[in-house]
Amino acid sequence: MGTKTKLGFALLFCLIAAAASASEVAVLRNGFTIRHERRVLIGANTRLYPSAADETSYVDVPTAEIDRIEPDLTPAPEPPPASVVPTTPSAKLTPPAPVDVHQAVADASDRYRLDPDLLNSVIRAESGFNPHALSRKGAQGLMQLMPDTASKLGVPNAFDPEANVDGGTRYLRELLERYNFDLIKALAAYNAGPRRVEQYGGVPPYRETRKYVASIVRDFNRKKIAQQKAAKAAPKKPQAQAATSTKHPAQPTGN
Repeated sequence: MGTKTKLGFALLFCLIAAAASASEVAVLRNGFTIRHERRVLIGANTRLYPSAADETSYVDVPTAEIDRIEPDLTPAPEPPPASVVPTTPSAKLTPPAPVDVHQAVADASDRYRLDPDLLNSVIRAESGFNPHALSRKGAQGLMQLMPDTASKLGVPNAFDPEANVDGGTRYLRELLERYNFDLIKALAAYNAGPRRVEQYGGVPPYRETRKYVASIVRDFNRKKIAQQKAAKAAPKKPQAQAATSTKHPAQPTGN
């Protein structure tokens, strides 16, 4: 093999390696986007890794639901201003702690008295737990807040996971109260808007909305049924120390 041929293969290998490690954006058929640095085909799913160095954090997406893969053109973050650079040898810069989505859900659940399993089911349906998700209509973040809705809820940055979960949970609580804690109507209004729910007297005849509501209720019920089975299988405790019973399926905390 000639020198030029060897150089050609080496260059091709470098290009492939660079492409594999570069950030990409998976654009789903429903308009969601998922930024990732690595992807692996596993059966009928594509596993997306937000960080190529972290094997434990990933999102599994049905490959058929991926419309296309695009390069991530998000500009690199600007370096911090000089004022934050330590001026003494003892001072150290520490990176910001990663946001714990589950803790954000737990905090919002306590604050607005909603079941955390319900919130997790909504987030799963809305964004697949991707804090950078952006829909074709402009909905943003974990709970896919529209800019106007986020503004009314006092959420200045819908891509901030904690603020997004807080705002989305508060909005869901308001919808539940509006519909006398009818979970189905509240979820339909979260997806299609209250005006459409009131126009049709319930879930509007939109395939997307009906699929959305069914998906959340199914996921929420699955969790509750699993909890009930686990509670029945667990050894019984003395009456005085018995824990409170598990919530029934499809019944959010509150009311």
